[in-house]
Amino acid sequence: MRTIVVGAGPTGLYTALALARRGRRVTVVDRDPGPPAAGAWHRRGVMQFHHAHTFRAPVVDALRAEMPDVMGHLDAAGATVVAAPDGRPAALWCRRATFDAALRRAACNEPSITLHTGHVDGLVTERGRTAGVRLRDGTIAADLVIDASGRSSRFTNGLRMSAEGGDCGAVYVDRRYRLRQGVTLPPTNSPVGLSLNFAGYFAIAFGHDAGTFSITFAHDGGDHRLRDLRFPEVFEAATRSIPGLAEWTDPDVAVPIARVLPGGRLFNGYRGQFDATGRPSAPGLISVGDAVCTTTPLAGRGVTLALAQARALVAALDCHGADTDSAARQFDDWCTANVRPWFDDHVSTDADRVRRWRGGRVDTSRRLPSDLVVAAGAVDDTVRAGAEPYATMTALPASLDAVEPRAREIFAAGWRPAEPDGPSRDELAELCAAHARRVA
Repeated sequence: MRTIVVGAGPTGLYTALALARRGRRVTVVDRDPGPPAAGAWHRRGVMQFHHAHTFRAPVVDALRAEMPDVMGHLDAAGATVVAAPDGRPAALWCRRATFDAALRRAACNEPSITLHTGHVDGLVTERGRTAGVRLRDGTIAADLVIDASGRSSRFTNGLRMSAEGGDCGAVYVDRRYRLRQGVTLPPTNSPVGLSLNFAGYFAIAFGHDAGTFSITFAHDGGDHRLRDLRFPEVFEAATRSIPGLAEWTDPDVAVPIARVLPGGRLFNGYRGQFDATGRPSAPGLISVGDAVCTTTPLAGRGVTLALAQARALVAALDCHGADTDSAARQFDDWCTANVRPWFDDHVSTDADRVRRWRGGRVDTSRRLPSDLVVAAGAVDDTVRAGAEPYATMTALPASLDAVEPRAREIFAAGWRPAEPDGPSRDELAELCAAHARRVA
């Protein structure tokens, strides 16, 4: 079966490799030609490519199960698998560019995959079914088109229903650094690196490959003074004001290797394969990855959910072969049961987080949002054990139902997570404004 995968990000490349190694001929189409022979790789149209990333344990499991050679490429590039206390993988420390390059290298070496540089403008249809894609320089015929082109998925505009969801109420800004030779990694407190949750903002150090890391600030965007974090002098002053981050960005410990990158508004979105009548939006087309679901990147679930989708799609195609409509139905049902709950969880949790960031109190008169249930595990072993599968993404958000009542009791009794050392939101905003005036 001739198969086209539109999009050469993690979802598209993983899907293409898995299908090719099952005997399919696959053409991957992407407007980006891949990493250059020398110099930095700039992925056009992929805003998040150089921003901080975290890859959760299921990503490691997905690679080890389907393509251990890619894990070998990542190991050689300096990526690190962080182990949980029980020895199982907890996270993969890796930059997005390193991750994509390892997948692309494997795809280039796969005889059954053709990588085509081009821009897909639309679908080719014959007798009401998808028969290929239309590019600016011609067409490519196929029996199945897999859309892994991301959240915007422009070439399917007008074919699929609009996504549910919307703005999650957060913006972010980050910068990449490299540890100096021979310097020991500063203290961490989570599998991603160092996670500091303040009452009105996040400050996180994400560990990456080859001694690199990123510092990220995230907030609701409501205080314009915090937008000055985009200036290097202001960003560095902000990291120095937080003792935990100051240890990471101390000039004797690390040096910046990139400019400060502001991130756009973040969105939660979900849309399935079928229209309002239950019919395929375009028979012979199946969407996967961000083209189905996007969640707030602050939780680091994007690639994890995308590769889980890719594995489920490949399994559906294995099951149904040339019957792509039945495969689309099986895959859509799987997404409804296994991906949609994460979207719903983010919509509710993100909304409550923004409310609290803006001064709202914890509301114990109703179900706690997931982040607070997990937080209560710090003082109750039963809650901690019950929330761990959710936190590691080995169980769906509904797994928190068993311990949420106990977590709510803890908050109702007056307990609140201790804030780390550092400025309040207002203090950080004033610090940013003051340094911005000096820069000006």
